[in-house]
Formats: sequence, structure tokens, C-alpha cells
Amino acid sequence: MNPVNTDTIRPSGREALLDHETRLVYEWAVRQRRVEPADPARMAGDLGLTEARCRRAVDLLAALCLLVRRPGAERGCYATVGPEAAAARLTGQEEARLRLEEAELGRRQAELARLRAEVASLAPVYQSQGGGSDASVRLLEDAYVLRSALDSVVGAAKEEVLAIRPGGGHPEAALAELLPRDLGMLERGVRLRSVYQHLTRFDPPTRSYAELVIAEGAEIRTRAEVPAKLVVVDRTTAFVPARRATGGALMVREPALVAHFVRLFEHEWGQAVPYDTAPTAARTVTRDVSDVIALLLAAGEKDDTIARRLGMSTRTCRRHVADLLARLGAQSRFQAGVLAEREGLTVPVDVPADVPVPR
Repeated sequence: MNPVNTDTIRPSGREALLDHETRLVYEWAVRQRRVEPADPARMAGDLGLTEARCRRAVDLLAALCLLVRRPGAERGCYATVGPEAAAARLTGQEEARLRLEEAELGRRQAELARLRAEVASLAPVYQSQGGGSDASVRLLEDAYVLRSALDSVVGAAKEEVLAIRPGGGHPEAALAELLPRDLGMLERGVRLRSVYQHLTRFDPPTRSYAELVIAEGAEIRTRAEVPAKLVVVDRTTAFVPARRATGGALMVREPALVAHFVRLFEHEWGQAVPYDTAPTAARTVTRDVSDVIALLLAAGEKDDTIARRLGMSTRTCRRHVADLLARLGAQSRFQAGVLAEREGLTVPVDVPADVPVPR
């Protein structure tokens, strides 16, 4: 028997595959015990349907194995089949194929587990030559090594993960990788606190990720501007940027340095506002962004520098600058800086002197 291609007969959305008219045709065929090529005309008369509609119903019933061609009979001669037998005939081969695929997937997963264990068995050699995880500061050469180390350390977190994530939005693919890891961490009872930039509230992928993890207990706050990316795990291990060209980082285990980074995070956390996408919150953070732009204008910063620091495009930054000039009634950037200073918009919040700010 040739396998049935079920893809061609699946309904779309919530549409019913077997509509009322098709069911009537099946009931008629069961009463007659068979269907002959000329029968659609009789069906139409008996059921009050068009002959074309009856033929389409017969074709669908045949595709669903509820009608099967009688051995040796001419084309269009069918015998009726019970629903349970039809369902088994329709899906049996595909279910068997899926079982084979599941078995192959299990075999491949076992092979990967053995490969992982064999490579990991070299850990004592690596550590004995000074490359072990006990090193107080370790350079992670590129983004791939960084991601592996982060997944390992964050995956083993027992109490708390602190994160500062700059940028006005984050790639959807990267968030899709983070989500299962972070949800698993929250499920284990690990506390997750993150500081993002205000503009992430208006980025759909980042907003979706944030709402999902917040629903599971994560805490997220935002600021107009944040320092460089930072992750601290269990207050014992910190990850800070290094080698920007390759996406590398430093993994820091030196207690004094980690304590400094924790203080930096707590300072940013204290200055940030809880994550919310309500209209009132959007107006508040938009005004906050505008005030920081005023501060940077007064300091003489260029549009591209302001945009980079606030996680926005240069075009968006220029729109904010234009809005700020209009709000202040300024005719120039210089005048906007002066007026902003008079209104007290250019007084920066100092970072504690003993907290290093990685840029």
C-alpha cells in the first residue's frame, strides 16, 4: 500500500476537514456499502446537493481512506471502510516513520553525550597547565568561547544572576537562545535581576522576552543609559567585555573585582525604574531619554555618539533632539544645552568613586 500524503488533506487554522455535506455523503455510502462511478448523480438527488459537490466529497473520503477502491474494479468503484480502520490506514505509516526518527534522534543524542564526555575528560589537563576555571581573571577569546562559558556558569547558578544589557533592542535569535536557559534558571529558584535601556520597551522581540521571564519571577528595570554589558553569577563570577572586535570577554573570579561589579550593578539597579509598557510608563521613560539627551548635548556630544550611548539609531536620535529643541524653545543645539542647564536637566547622577565603569 502506498503511503497517504496527509499534508495535502490537513485543514488550515480551525477549519473542519469533514464538513456537514461530506458527512452526509459518507452516511449515504455506508448505507449502500459501496460507491459506483455513476453514484454522485444519485447522491445529489437523494441528499439535495449538487453533483459536483458530491464528487468532491467522494474524492475527499477516498483521500481519508474512508472509501477504498475495490480490488479488480474499474476506477471510481469504492467500498466503504469503518472510521477506526481508515484512521489506522491513514496515519499508520507516518506514525511508524516518526517512531523511527525518534529512535534515530535518541541514538544521535547518545553519541553527542559520549562525545561531550570524552572531550570534557581533558579538563584536568587543561587545569593543570594554568587554564582552569579557578584562574582569577581569564580571557575568553571570542563570542563562541564566551557563550559556552556563560551557558556553563549561568547553568550552574544556585542563588542569583545579575545582568546589565546595553542596547535599544536585542536580536530575536539571541533572545530565543536565552529564553529556555533563563526560564530553567528561574524554575530552579535562582533570582534573576536585569537592567536594560529604556528603548528596549519599544522593541517587540525584547519586550516579548521580558514579559515571559517577568511572568516567571524575573525582575527587570530600565535606564536611559547604562554601562557596558555585565553578568555576575552568584556574586562569585563576573563577565565583562574585552576584545570588542571578536566579541570576547573577561571571566573574573577575583573576589575584590567581583564585589566592585556587584556594587556597579546595585548602583544601576537603584537608579533604574521597573519594566512596564503601559502608556504612562512609556511617557516617563521618553522624558527620561530626552533629559539624558539634553545632558549630552550640553556636554557637546555628536548625534551619532548620543545615539550609540542610548541604544538608538542616529535618525531616531535626531528626531529626539528636534523634539527637545521644540520643547525648550531653542533655536540651536548650543542654546538647547544652555536652556536645559537652566532647567536643571544637565545635572548628572554620579557613580560612586570606588565603582569601576567599563566602557
